Amino acid sequence: MDMYLLPGPAVVVIRTLAADLTEDDLAAPTPCAGWDVRALTGHLLHWGPSLEGAARKETVPPGAVAGLTPAGQLDRLAEAWSAPAAWEGETHMAGPAPLPADVVGGMVLGELVVHGWDLARALGRSAEWDEDLVEVVYRESARMADQGRAMGVYGPEVQVPDAAPRLARLLALTGRDPGWAAPA
Repeated sequence: MDMYLLPGPAVVVIRTLAADLTEDDLAAPTPCAGWDVRALTGHLLHWGPSLEGAARKETVPPGAVAGLTPAGQLDRLAEAWSAPAAWEGETHMAGPAPLPADVVGGMVLGELVVHGWDLARALGRSAEWDEDLVEVVYRESARMADQGRAMGVYGPEVQVPDAAPRLARLLALTGRDPGWAAPA
């Protein structure tokens, strides 16, 4: 599968949800442990420019760009990673150590899908992506799962049945309970 074709479809759910956020929504808890919607969108705005820069092989420190909106940053991120060259060679993500561009691109897809699900659940909505996209994100997340847990990015894997849908298995892999619902 041509990875550069995936950022646009990956961003649709989270971009739509982020565009409709109200001030009241920002205090809602998310499935991402310890984060409310404000912290989740803050995370996307903090790291978005670095991830966008990585697609262009530029080093942009996290939080270096002020005045961003979640929807605008998400659109720029998807556009940057939709260039075939973004996935080739090496790049940097907020530091001097080179990383394979496809690894960073896989992390971007994971951010969009997993945090898109976090945001949807926080708002009491559902989120769906194409099965091929979810399969790619699952594969990329599995490749980085041990490192993600060591860095505190992923929580302990949640047990789900082997027959669970791929999205549920992806969420469980990242330490999320696929059955999580916002408190009533």
